[in-house]
Amino acid sequence: MLDTREKLKDCLKKEKEFYITRKSRHDQMVEWVVKDPCVRIWQYQKVLRYTEYYYCQKGLKKLILYPLYRRRRNRLGLRLGIEMVEGSFAPGLIIHHTGNIVVNGFARIGEMCQLHGDNCIGNNGITLAAPRIGNRVDIGVGAKIIGNIEIADDIVIGAGAVVNKSFKEPGITIGGVPARELKKGVGHADEQ
Repeated sequence: MLDTREKLKDCLKKEKEFYITRKSRHDQMVEWVVKDPCVRIWQYQKVLRYTEYYYCQKGLKKLILYPLYRRRRNRLGLRLGIEMVEGSFAPGLIIHHTGNIVVNGFARIGEMCQLHGDNCIGNNGITLAAPRIGNRVDIGVGAKIIGNIEIADDIVIGAGAVVNKSFKEPGITIGGVPARELKKGVGHADEQ
């Protein structure tokens, strides 16, 4: 949780690098004016992180600023098709495309997770338990992760996969309906 100003700044700096700082000032300004998707996703993520920060505060900050940022997050989320709550993602979240991204409030996702759009991370409809996902997990377009399951670090989840069981071996690629192991040693663990 982002309970201090320093943690908030570190998180925003890490996440902003993907969306903004790779470009010149002129390119950034043009993208902001034309509402480029990267700019809109970055605006959403920034508001998401501030919402999380104010949720962890006490007193007037929480009483006044948390509801304002939560409302702003919800409004931006409706426009972009993103539904997630504060505290679900560790720092380093990367959203490649907007549209139909739903994350259960009980799900916990590690650092440097990548979402490629049209993703669902939720419960199985029977219990409230939601997935626990490790660090550096790459979730492909249309992938669904459902139920009280655990996904290890450095896993790549293929496009259109439906993951309904745990995968505890790090650094593998999974895919299919229902998901199964496709390859070993092709996750982000090889890059480090």
